[in-house]
Amino acid sequence: MIIDFHTHTFPDAIASAAINRLQAASHTHPFTDGTVGQLRASMQKAGIDASLVLPVATNPRQVEKVNDASIRMHEQAADTGVFSFGCMHPDFENPKAELARIARAGIKGIKLHPVYQGVDFDDPRFLRVLACCGELGLMVLIHAGLDVGFPNLVHASPAMILHALRAVGPVTLILAHMGGWRCWQEAAETLAGQGLYIDTSFSLGSMVPNGDGYYQTEESLQLLWEDAFVAQIRAFGADHTLFGTDCPWGDQAACLRQFLALPLTKEEQRAILGGNACKLLGLKSE
Repeated sequence: MIIDFHTHTFPDAIASAAINRLQAASHTHPFTDGTVGQLRASMQKAGIDASLVLPVATNPRQVEKVNDASIRMHEQAADTGVFSFGCMHPDFENPKAELARIARAGIKGIKLHPVYQGVDFDDPRFLRVLACCGELGLMVLIHAGLDVGFPNLVHASPAMILHALRAVGPVTLILAHMGGWRCWQEAAETLAGQGLYIDTSFSLGSMVPNGDGYYQTEESLQLLWEDAFVAQIRAFGADHTLFGTDCPWGDQAACLRQFLALPLTKEEQRAILGGNACKLLGLKSE
């Protein structure tokens, strides 16, 4: 079973506007129109069995409405193959009650994006969210490191993540983008061996520009080379690595081909492509 642990969709009514805004900010090329329908078509083309959608609340007023949509999506996952996490914002007034609501709905975790939310990850507002998630058994997937749309702005550095981890009780943390986008070496040195998970999204090979001329050199588009990417997997452990594409910002079929070309064992491939995700999501691996 192949599971894409890192995808994004938007409601049909706003998908076009959201994609246009995000590609203008990131200067990168989207591979779907951001709708669930095109995500499902992409999955079928790539041979991916299930995808996990990661919603983000950019202000506290959005939280309940976004989680309503996430619950509806999750309830249909057996038929669609598209699962969802919930969301939370650090300034939401009563996070524990809302997190308990999504946990009761069967959702397994939440997505946090400190850059979009404008708060450092080790801020007390995030720490109370992490503590609640730990108590409720919810996973937390965070955007770690820099963000392509916000140059030089970091709200979830490896040092912040380690500080947060030490400040709260046990909680399952998943660090998107191989532990910290464009902070990869620091992430491995600071966070490897801490029991954290990483996902592979938007970190291997090169970014695809949207053609607006912002990126002037191949070097500016380069992400991790294959050897460094595999070294990052080995640092955190294949048993703590999850396949993700960041669709629509990654082409699911191309990302899967790139991953399968890496010098990994069959056991490592199976774990990363779906075995680890099945354990975390409570799914059968076959």
